[in-house]
Amino acid sequence: MLRYLRPLFGRLLLPLGRLLARLGVTPTMVTLTGALGVVASALVFYPRGELFTGSVAVTVFVLLDMLDGAVARASGSTTKWGAFLDSTLDRLSDAAILSGLVLWSFGGGENPALGYLTLFCLVSGFGVSYIKARAEGLGANCDVGIAERSERLVIVLVAVGLGGLGVPYILPAGLGVLALISGITIVQRLIETRNRLTSPRRTADDSGAV
Repeated sequence: MLRYLRPLFGRLLLPLGRLLARLGVTPTMVTLTGALGVVASALVFYPRGELFTGSVAVTVFVLLDMLDGAVARASGSTTKWGAFLDSTLDRLSDAAILSGLVLWSFGGGENPALGYLTLFCLVSGFGVSYIKARAEGLGANCDVGIAERSERLVIVLVAVGLGGLGVPYILPAGLGVLALISGITIVQRLIETRNRLTSPRRTADDSGAV
């Protein structure tokens, strides 16, 4: 859903991307800094129960990571390798965020039920991303689903941040919503991929029929 706002964000970030490009900053530098910042923030703050501080730090580095595309466009250095690296590090960043929550839930948070819910969100998040990547690797467009990465990040960071401020029930509620929409998105993408890979037209094309 938030993907429809990406062109707007791209235009807003382009001037800053041009500035960074003139300063000699490369897209890879931005990508690595953003990803390492997210991973470090999540795995340092969350396990210690510093949920609000951790969410603020993670959000800062997530926003920084959004600049890599702007820098690439400004410097004319958009490459397939850059897109691959960005996508791969996004998966690792997402895993670090939820892993930090898992460590806190089973440790100082003393909430195993929340830990298991977070584990489900972690696994289902990988499922959402993998299904799309695998489908597109087979030539089937799978750009469907109600829970893309942007939506999942917003939900988890808002829920964890407000939970860290003491807002009651917001953290389990947010993770519950995240688990639900991730599960729905997995089903949506499985159905979409099945329809595209088994459609009569595609079957005929794959067999070489005219």
